Amino acid sequence: MTSEWTELGADAGQASQSSVSERAFRDVMGRFATGVSVITTVGQDGTPVGMTVSSLSSVSLDPPLLLWSLRLSAPSLPTFRQAGKFAVNILPSDQEHLCRQFAQPAADKFRGVAYSRDDDGLPLLDGAVAQIVCSTWRRYPGGDHEIFLGRVRAVRAWDHDPLVYYRGRLSGLRSSADADDDASS
Repeated sequence: MTSEWTELGADAGQASQSSVSERAFRDVMGRFATGVSVITTVGQDGTPVGMTVSSLSSVSLDPPLLLWSLRLSAPSLPTFRQAGKFAVNILPSDQEHLCRQFAQPAADKFRGVAYSRDDDGLPLLDGAVAQIVCSTWRRYPGGDHEIFLGRVRAVRAWDHDPLVYYRGRLSGLRSSADADDDASS
């Protein structure tokens, strides 16, 4: 990739006037390593729904809020809009297969997936690094995505190494304890 600047148009607020290509923006943002999560909810008929996201971010501690975004063309968007609640399942390094399964279009993304349900019926994936249960607090337009802001209702976490997405590739992230063990060997 070039080290030259790609300039935004004079009115950067107007997406149609930006001189930065979608590909250039994706390439640059790909240099920001992110964790990988599967966001789940439940349809009105009780059917579990889920999708892989890397657009997760904490927003506030008081009240506890987080955000993620969903493409406007995603088939699951209407379900997430109507559900009013969702769960974040942060994937461990050994669940790359779940990342890929929930990223692909499929009628039943939960086929063969081990999960339980919380008291509200939200699917919680077994073996996650962490699970965060939220109520949808607000939704905002965000270009070709809708931004979901969630009010955190419950959290739990385990000691697993997370799955990381960087430059279009998935990999594990070794914990500092593992690195310390290697250094002392």
